[in-house]
Amino acid sequence: MSGRTHARVCPERTCVGCRERAAKDDLLRAVMIEGECVPDRRGTLPGRGAYVHPGTACLDLAVRRRAFPRAFRTKSPLGAEELRLYIEQAEQSATTAAS
Repeated sequence: MSGRTHARVCPERTCVGCRERAAKDDLLRAVMIEGECVPDRRGTLPGRGAYVHPGTACLDLAVRRRAFPRAFRTKSPLGAEELRLYIEQAEQSATTAAS
């Protein structure tokens, strides 16, 4: 025996909002397209990605701390309206499903 385990390691990423580490599957990847942060639902869009918990609290923290421009290495401010809309819709559907 080689001593290796066959358990798969789950990749971790850091949320740009709260700065906590979490499994990659638990976070939402965002990419910059034409000066706007857009959600990358499948994780396949090209370019640099920033990860955030799919909740408005972490998104608000990231916007307030200007974490997205820093993560994407750009000087200009970025809009996060499309990302906010996606997260709010996901939260609404989660609360409706729980009811």
